[in-house]
Amino acid sequence: MFRRDPNEKLTLVMGAQYEPQPFGQPVERTHTLPTRTIDPEKYFRPSCIPIKNTLLKDLQFFDPYYDKNDTEIKLPATLTRTADETILNYFSILREAENLTEQQTGGCGTVGMAKLPFPVAYNFFTEDYRKRVSYQDYLQSFAGIGHLNLIKMNRLPDDQDSVSYFIELETIEGSSKGVTYFAYYYGCIQLKKVHNNLYKIDGMKLYGEDFLCAAYHLWQHDAEAVVSIMYGNWCKLIKKQLPTKQDGYVKVIDFIGKDGADYRFVFYQLTNDTDVLISQFKKDAEGVWKPINIDPEECITN
Repeated sequence: MFRRDPNEKLTLVMGAQYEPQPFGQPVERTHTLPTRTIDPEKYFRPSCIPIKNTLLKDLQFFDPYYDKNDTEIKLPATLTRTADETILNYFSILREAENLTEQQTGGCGTVGMAKLPFPVAYNFFTEDYRKRVSYQDYLQSFAGIGHLNLIKMNRLPDDQDSVSYFIELETIEGSSKGVTYFAYYYGCIQLKKVHNNLYKIDGMKLYGEDFLCAAYHLWQHDAEAVVSIMYGNWCKLIKKQLPTKQDGYVKVIDFIGKDGADYRFVFYQLTNDTDVLISQFKKDAEGVWKPINIDPEECITN
């Protein structure tokens, strides 16, 4: 879903590999830029959609874990019976966690259940993921975060070994200014079925969202422009681009290719109102949408 250099060393944030949002770098190409018709104000608006991590109804859930460290906790199997339940329960537990610091402060007393939820949440990881990410590194990766909401979650096409979801997170983070602020992240979370057919988290990758970039550097953040410029101008694929279909934050753009085939590109719209390409499809001779992966950078190179 998201490409990067496999040799690049990434920071750990909220238990996930993290890199800044891959937008905003000037792209010097020989093409005509679209006319600026989008109101940039929309890129400054935060989210007001309902949160999803609300499964934890009773804080007495944490009572058995007060004296336990991360190696002594055994999760109830009911928390990880399905992939959906694993993600929703994991983030419902983290909703009650905080790891504010002396440099990044917030609140006016105890926030949520303080650090008690972290060792519980850490046990949603597979054994292999816990080997890759120690508990101390995991805890440190939440430094400065006082609250966490899961606001978007969508299952991605499965591969043979894991189940993947697109997620978007809303956090409230501390600061040295005496204020707290909202910050947003999106990315991918992978789950693997382990013993007893339970689903555990086997990897995460997050990108940070910027609320200033798209407002001043528009076309790379707009799904319609991305398809038209990258796959039309650069790759010379498009004969006719059809009107965008949007359902909530899911945007679908179909086009008829110069080869006569039908193509479909699916984007998710983030809280900062930029569009992220999630998947590409081409309809085969039997009328079935088949996943494809066309890299527009290769069109320029070739």
